[in-house]
Amino acid sequence: MNRRSNLIRAVAVGAALLALASGAGSATASDAPHHGREAAALTGTAKLDRPPGDDATITVDARLDAADRDDPGAAHGTVKISHYMERPEFGGTAEARVDCLLTGGKVATVSAVVTKADGGLKGAVGKRLGLTVHDRGRQDRFGYSWAMVGIPNDLPDDMPKCVSAAPFDKTKPGSGDLRVRPMK
Repeated sequence: MNRRSNLIRAVAVGAALLALASGAGSATASDAPHHGREAAALTGTAKLDRPPGDDATITVDARLDAADRDDPGAAHGTVKISHYMERPEFGGTAEARVDCLLTGGKVATVSAVVTKADGGLKGAVGKRLGLTVHDRGRQDRFGYSWAMVGIPNDLPDDMPKCVSAAPFDKTKPGSGDLRVRPMK
């Protein structure tokens, strides 16, 4: 499989994970333990801008409490992904537990360990994935750590926290909004 095919497959998987997030509902602030005011956050749901037959959605609720400002690895929350494609036939969803959040201005990188998955993403359970979002308001930009390997299942077992790709992809206009609350 060539790099372009791997990238397309990776995007498809990411989209599937996103759809999972939107289909399963989004986490709320009351779902995670809080120790006070937030220092930073990445929240929201959006679909990736894909051609017909390629449906990818992501939901993120990642937060870092003010008390943990100096420890991005103390972030908490969830990432949900759903990605389904007609050609090639592919589909799956995944849910992951946030373990790191870094923000700067309107850009955030979050990592999370997959705790549940189905379909084509079953092999991702236990893997750490990374997402990068550039909050642009109307059409956000999005990147993911598995862009060069195909799908999250193919990520290395020793993937470090808060590692992802530049936000090279776009979300579908009007599909939702990913919001970055930068550290102050």
